[in-house]
Amino acid sequence: MALTATLYNFDIDLTDHDRGVYESLSLRVARHPSESEDYLWARVLAYALEYEEGIAFSPGGLSEPDEPALSIRDLTGAIRAWIEIGTPDPTRLHRAAKAVPRVVVYVQKDPAQFLERLKGARIHQADALEIWSIDRALLGALSESLERRMAFSLAVSDRELFIELGAKSLTGGIKRHRIDA
Repeated sequence: MALTATLYNFDIDLTDHDRGVYESLSLRVARHPSESEDYLWARVLAYALEYEEGIAFSPGGLSEPDEPALSIRDLTGAIRAWIEIGTPDPTRLHRAAKAVPRVVVYVQKDPAQFLERLKGARIHQADALEIWSIDRALLGALSESLERRMAFSLAVSDRELFIELGAKSLTGGIKRHRIDA
């Protein structure tokens, strides 16, 4: 018997001072059975951190190998930003960078091994690749609080995240990384 995805509902009051984005988001996110809680939270946070008109989760979710976890499309349907979660293969990043103007990766684990794997790999415009690591302690605290229906506020200032989740106040940052030549 095949395992099915579990649906989660997130209501987010987003205040992103860095980008001037102030929105109320209502997300319905399918969690694949093989997906960790940290990975799910990384997807949700990446959606909020990248939020703009045209952003969407991949329609096939984790089972769609030729689609990013998130994408931002223009009104014609062309992808303007390819957003990955985790530690995608360098070949995948190379193909994405050749196809779209902006490629972003949000890493939910320690980025050191991922960056080492990318070093020396053939990636189109590797210097333009945006790699962000999300504070692992923050992801752990969010994972401990995960419920099927959640409402929280997320404020972003200087790439520091401030989350009000019920009576809890959580903070953690995201850090930009570069691939060493």
